[in-house]
Amino acid sequence: MKIFKLLSAVGMAALLVATLGGSAMAYHDGGVARCEGCHTMHNSLKGAVQSQKVNSDGTKSPIGTIANAPGSFLLQGSDQSSTCLNCHQAADTVVGLKAATPLSKNNSYHISTAGATVAGGAQVPVELTPGGDFAWLRYAFSWTLPRNGSSAKQTHGHNIVASDYGYAVDPDRATAPGSTLAYPSNKLYCISCHDPHGKYRIVDASGTVAGGTNVATPLPTDGSGSYGTSALNGGAAPTATTAVGVYRLLAGKGYEPMSMENGGTTYAFNANAPVAVSPSNYNHSEQTNPVRVAYGSGMSEWCANCHDQFLNSADAGVNHRHPAGAGAKFTAAIADNYNKYVSTGSLGANSTNSYNSIVPFETGDGYTNIATLNGQASIDGSQMGGPSTSNNVMCLSCHRAHASGFDSMMRWNNSYQYLMGDNNSAWPNTGDAEGIANGRTSAELQVAYYDRLPGVFSPYQRSLCNKCHIKD
Repeated sequence: MKIFKLLSAVGMAALLVATLGGSAMAYHDGGVARCEGCHTMHNSLKGAVQSQKVNSDGTKSPIGTIANAPGSFLLQGSDQSSTCLNCHQAADTVVGLKAATPLSKNNSYHISTAGATVAGGAQVPVELTPGGDFAWLRYAFSWTLPRNGSSAKQTHGHNIVASDYGYAVDPDRATAPGSTLAYPSNKLYCISCHDPHGKYRIVDASGTVAGGTNVATPLPTDGSGSYGTSALNGGAAPTATTAVGVYRLLAGKGYEPMSMENGGTTYAFNANAPVAVSPSNYNHSEQTNPVRVAYGSGMSEWCANCHDQFLNSADAGVNHRHPAGAGAKFTAAIADNYNKYVSTGSLGANSTNSYNSIVPFETGDGYTNIATLNGQASIDGSQMGGPSTSNNVMCLSCHRAHASGFDSMMRWNNSYQYLMGDNNSAWPNTGDAEGIANGRTSAELQVAYYDRLPGVFSPYQRSLCNKCHIKD
């Protein structure tokens, strides 16, 4: 018996290492996960009443009391987002991941830093996922130089409601901006965008999406759809009998969470999830090399499920909105600008080395070109090619999907004319006379730029709108 137990322990340890060292963490694995990971069947866990207590630092004790426990829908959190953050928030302290080791993808799925709650505090948001760290929603910045200004918490991202973790309704907007659907802010949860049961899936090499209102009985999933079909990234391909999930478990056509049912009013989605491929080690410091998510197609069209008035593929000057979407192709001049631009005053790049993950773009590739996207997704600096006239601007060219350290979820500070002062050997700080930091510490700025060293920008670096437009 003792020998059996020993062998079992060794086997389990090997299995754990193999799991962590294989593809990305496979809890969802493209479809519905184990039910008890999110739900509690009888409002109990290991013999105790299952309710949560929120601590002052934003962390949560597993057993305690809250006013509205148990959660709705038999959830293990008091609301949908809190249930997600039971796993997706963590008290990490290291900024991103510094090494691409097999175990480094262990915390890639963390999208909220538990201890990051106060601007100027010792703990800054450290999760460097492409979507951004929701902890920025806990940060309010203010400054007096060169003139009085402020950056309110709610302006830094999608204001998910997660009461167990201190995330509250947007106090300024009752509904989603740019939305004819008027999606209500008090119903904005993680599951407003992500389908927690993974019912949408890719069923063939053409990228046909089944699930939801598309197909009543799709094939079972056999892997995530976030990592393409590359064995290197841990991707999987659909077969005759199995499907793979869509990118990031994003919801598709016809999706409407049960919590949104509202007397006949519908908020059902009109577009399926975009086509994209992420490297599996995506929560990674970009101090040495960029993390390149290979965005293929459909991102802006998917964002338009809620923000339809902002989808503007080819603005003719009527709506005065920046073009975004499949029709917003780079002109030859814009592509040339992107491919030359390094920083203010430096135009020494070319189409083979110009890629900047702060200003990403879509290639226009659909699922039939997934192999092309597989080859672009990287963290080692090997894929630095810039755009051509077949590529396009998308919503995520300027915004983070979750949150950022800047207003309007921007990827860079667009609230001041400079990103850097006269000294590009150090990030600006709250006390800088030029006021460039806009209330942020140098540590907060560095992590907001995904751990880049300040030398990536020129002295008196201007807005990264210039990556495409070169007006600096």
